Amino acid sequence: MNVLIINCGSSSVKYEIIDPAAPRALLEGTIERIGAELSHAGAIARVLDEAKAFPIDAVGHRVVHGGDRFRDAVLIDDEVIAAIEDWSPIAPLHNPANLSGIRATREALPGVPQVAVFDTAFHHTLPRRSHTYAIDQVLAGKHHLRRFGFHGTSHAYVAELAAQALKRPLSELRLVSLHLGNGASACAIEFGHSTETSMGMTPLEGLVMGTRSGDLDAGIVIALLRQGLTLDEVDRMLNRDSGLKGLSGVSNDLREIEARAADGDEHARLAIAVFAHRVRKYIGAYAAAMGGLDGVILTGGIGENAVAMRQRICQRLEFLGLSIDEDRNADASVSDDNPVADISRGNTRVRTLVVRTNEERMIALQAARIVGGLTEPARPRPIPIAVSARHIHLDKATFAALFGENAEPTRHKDLSQPGQFSCVEKVNLIGPRGRIDNVRLLGPLRSKNQVEVSRTDEFKLGVDAPVRDSGQTRDSAPITLEGPKGTVSLREGLICAKRHIHMTPDDAKRFGVENGDEVEVAITGGLRDLIFADVLIRVSPAYALEMHIDTDEANAAELDQGIGGDLVYTGINTATAELRSRNSTCGSFRRG
Repeated sequence: MNVLIINCGSSSVKYEIIDPAAPRALLEGTIERIGAELSHAGAIARVLDEAKAFPIDAVGHRVVHGGDRFRDAVLIDDEVIAAIEDWSPIAPLHNPANLSGIRATREALPGVPQVAVFDTAFHHTLPRRSHTYAIDQVLAGKHHLRRFGFHGTSHAYVAELAAQALKRPLSELRLVSLHLGNGASACAIEFGHSTETSMGMTPLEGLVMGTRSGDLDAGIVIALLRQGLTLDEVDRMLNRDSGLKGLSGVSNDLREIEARAADGDEHARLAIAVFAHRVRKYIGAYAAAMGGLDGVILTGGIGENAVAMRQRICQRLEFLGLSIDEDRNADASVSDDNPVADISRGNTRVRTLVVRTNEERMIALQAARIVGGLTEPARPRPIPIAVSARHIHLDKATFAALFGENAEPTRHKDLSQPGQFSCVEKVNLIGPRGRIDNVRLLGPLRSKNQVEVSRTDEFKLGVDAPVRDSGQTRDSAPITLEGPKGTVSLREGLICAKRHIHMTPDDAKRFGVENGDEVEVAITGGLRDLIFADVLIRVSPAYALEMHIDTDEANAAELDQGIGGDLVYTGINTATAELRSRNSTCGSFRRG
């Protein structure tokens, strides 16, 4: 399948033709001076004239802002165009240009399916504590004032390559991804999901960028307006005349700034220092937010090419277990054939990786997935749903401490998953602010302790439990367990279980999914129809087909006994699965 990728900016159109099964683009180029000499329609006509030697099966458009409406790539129709237009006031430099490209391409290629891929989609997993601004929430809701995040396509792409290089599943890693270029953003990717990101409601917040200020006291804007600057003047200052350009006074090009700094220019030296400091600060903050760190990714024009800046950013992070090798850093070079270079020192626990991003290929993968999905056969349904109340799993030592040295779990009744059962034994959960008594133990005993509660339980206990897949208890929340024979204080083990579906391999084949995929499940027929997103697929011959949600989620849907769910489509992991497959044969991991 040949996918034409269109990235329309206000003054340029970048384009590529990509066959997702091929290692390199078939065609690529840029048309500049849009508006001054050429319209977007004229630019698209040039693109299609150059591309006429290739059959076009689909078109993938980069769209910067999808707000909270679009959680994934989507086939473009009139309704989608109207929704993108609705978000244009929040992204006035980007969405109108994206729409111009969409309209021109739809007119020129009326019979070709077209797909919008959103910069914001990867960040739809941001928890409320991350995306909520501390302002009046009525006003925030009315005007969509929240963090959305950007560069999501790049962060998703490089995270998957990093996981391959580290030879570990992405679902087990805590990564800080740094997309550093004229636009720059940081992203905390916790077990495969974006849980923090530096850009906010617009791409202006966060790191120092080429011409954008990044983080700024909002009082500065108020002060400038009170001193007589117009809204347009403040907008131009923050978006076009700040960042590296504003600090250095001359340029937004780091190469030119570094050359001036070497000649003694103090403004250029300050620009370099502020840029590196801001990035380093975010690495530390995100490591703390995730409760640990396995790797740091440097990508984008600066991340991939600026040797000295990489060195500055990674200084003084040894306390996190991160240290880079100067020679590896100096020699690191990434390409489509060798997309990853490890610049870490020796056996440093936290690996530092330079990764070549390729947003266009990720757009092509997602467009191919959406268009291919138009002809997918109907999937079997519905999926049985089970509601999991709070419960605990214990290891042998903890069970003995709570119930006695010679005690054994007593079977109460069998559960739906083969070999699992509820026990007669119960324990009390004691948190900093409250307690929950008589929480049932599930058997058999496991190799490590795990306590699963709902968000409502969290507040009652006074704890902040992360949303995790079962078994991922490292650096989770602490909790005290009280049994009839003793008390045990766990340093970790308390989680809110990620909603998931158990499947056999045959079930997975029939539904067209794989272990580790994430899907959306529609709940219909009850009092409150809704769609659960980010539902993890877990595949094992030992499982029985069943979706597990907690009591809060069941209450939100007002589920009746016996209602099932329909799997409506797979999420971004389907595209990254294709990426994994392609890179297993066409790409390689190379140490710097």
